[in-house]
Amino acid sequence: MTECSPVSVYYDGACPVCSREIATYQRLTPEDAVRWVDASTCDESDLGEGLDRSQALGLFHLRDESGRVLSGLDAFIALWARVPGLGLVARLAALPPFRSLLGFGYRVFLKVRPLWRSAP
Repeated sequence: MTECSPVSVYYDGACPVCSREIATYQRLTPEDAVRWVDASTCDESDLGEGLDRSQALGLFHLRDESGRVLSGLDAFIALWARVPGLGLVARLAALPPFRSLLGFGYRVFLKVRPLWRSAP
């Protein structure tokens, strides 16, 4: 992984599937490389400009080094590119056939995720 400024990742900590996935990324990522923000419990101000709690809980988000907010699959690809050992996954996920398949899978997940999510 090349040296990057910290980015912010916004995830739904009230979703057990989401929390387990984020915990895996946290174990793989150097401590200061990513700012992890649990959108289900953080102060609204921790979400920063252009992102509110409803948006942050509805879809995975990442704020990159320039302050641009990415969401959904684009945010995952940006995160995977920064996690040591997942660069190839990021490059493959960005290719059209994989991107389409992963995008479809993520949309399905978003439909069933409320069944697993605990109340904040």
